[in-house]
Amino acid sequence: MGISLELAQQAVHAAHQKALDLGVKMNIAVVDAGANLTAFIRMDDAWLGSIDIAIRKAKTARFFDMPTGDLGKASQPGGSLYNIEHSNGGLITFPGGIPILDANGRVVGAIGVSGSTVENDHAVAEAGVHAVENQ
Repeated sequence: MGISLELAQQAVHAAHQKALDLGVKMNIAVVDAGANLTAFIRMDDAWLGSIDIAIRKAKTARFFDMPTGDLGKASQPGGSLYNIEHSNGGLITFPGGIPILDANGRVVGAIGVSGSTVENDHAVAEAGVHAVENQ
């Protein structure tokens, strides 16, 4: 079963709070187990170009059930997944997308965040995941 709307909204809310704590403006997306957009927010004045990136980070994390930063490491020149970012209509292979697991360890969705440094994007995504993981 995929993530419920209620849990997706909890993840977005927690991520939003982390972004406020960091003083950054983010786009935050949660997709379900089928990589369908379930919840999304764009903070006031967050970059318009980051809307698509946040959604693609969430989808990428779900498509491969791993954080997007980990996929990025494997997709460097000479890596086993070099050029994978050109598949699936375009993937994002830098940090900010993380799978969401239920209490049984199954992937039920993913969160994607964009709008600041990749370190901040990842930290905000982690806050969203921690709010709903294992439920």
